[in-house]
Amino acid sequence: MHSSWTYILSKAYDALDNGYKEFLEKDTGYFPTQDNYLNAFKTLEKEKVKYILFGQDPYPRKESAGGYAFIDINVTNIFSPTGLSKEVNRATSLRNFIKMLLLQREDLSPEDLSQKAISKIDKTQLITSIEALKENFERNGVLLLNTALIFTAKQNSSKHIRTWRPFIEKLLEQLEEDSPKLILFGTHAKALKKNFNLSKFQSIELEHPYNHTFITNSKAHGVFGSMHLLEK
Repeated sequence: MHSSWTYILSKAYDALDNGYKEFLEKDTGYFPTQDNYLNAFKTLEKEKVKYILFGQDPYPRKESAGGYAFIDINVTNIFSPTGLSKEVNRATSLRNFIKMLLLQREDLSPEDLSQKAISKIDKTQLITSIEALKENFERNGVLLLNTALIFTAKQNSSKHIRTWRPFIEKLLEQLEEDSPKLILFGTHAKALKKNFNLSKFQSIELEHPYNHTFITNSKAHGVFGSMHLLEK
């Protein structure tokens, strides 16, 4: 992790259940691995955080989960000659998020979000890789965090989300002075407002991007449009 997070993450980790910490330290049966599930804290230093984007849990595919909410590390190219790449199309949330950005930029119209329409876009000034998307998020001060930092099986997701709550609570307590804005994607992220006192934070609630309605959500356009996430 970046040195600016050392104290805060130590306190947050100590808040976890001892049995769960033992499970994490065995580093088997879950992903991202022990070396990777805190990656979001390695590449964005604490002083630069302006937003925390809370997703749900890691992608349910080992090859896709890399320790950043919403960043599918199995994706090499965002675009292909026929529109979005096969890897992006497979990741429903990412696919809808990219379409939302293209719509906000007026590269697409609400009437035609098809692969054919995307293939016709002039992409000269657009990023092409998932790594560049992550870097653009971080350039805007967005910490990409899930409400559960690991995945084992879909039936265990709610359990992991509950078990990570003390970590998330302690993390947010220690960030109250900085008060980054919280971007809450979906039911589990929105539940943070029910479980914790977040009065010190401004929160932006959105449906999870796996919902098709996210593409045309004007609030999402407002939040992410000014970040220019698709631009080189």
